[in-house]
Amino acid sequence: MKGIYTDEISLTVLVSILYTYPKRKHFLKKSEEGEIGMNKYVIFAFRGNPMCFVHVLLNALDMDSKGMDAKIVIEGEAVTLVKEMEESGNPLYKKAKEKKLIDAICKGCSAKMGVLEYNQTTGIPLVGDMNGHPSMSSYIEKGYQILTL
Repeated sequence: MKGIYTDEISLTVLVSILYTYPKRKHFLKKSEEGEIGMNKYVIFAFRGNPMCFVHVLLNALDMDSKGMDAKIVIEGEAVTLVKEMEESGNPLYKKAKEKKLIDAICKGCSAKMGVLEYNQTTGIPLVGDMNGHPSMSSYIEKGYQILTL
């Protein structure tokens, strides 16, 4: 006997919830196997710890390699890591940048942390559409799920 929380019922509930909200329909993507999944993710990196940031890069690159739409937004103390990653030639950072997975650097945090001038030279957009910071809502409106690390 199947319980009330089986995968089939959970999927049915998820689909019906998402389809009741017209703006959310773009979250659903049917794969070759006929499964429905959410495949758009943006990782907001806040921590100024290089090891944590490497995990952001690893996960974004992994998602991208599996056909998911993955983006990175560098926020908070993490804006100070851009110079270190650029100058060290970190291969994960370099690959993520080449694949254009790094979508934005926070303009407000770059100014506050004293790295605005340097971050402007990287070729990565500095964004401040929400009082100087990148807004999560702009990504949600485009169908992205937000992950914070």
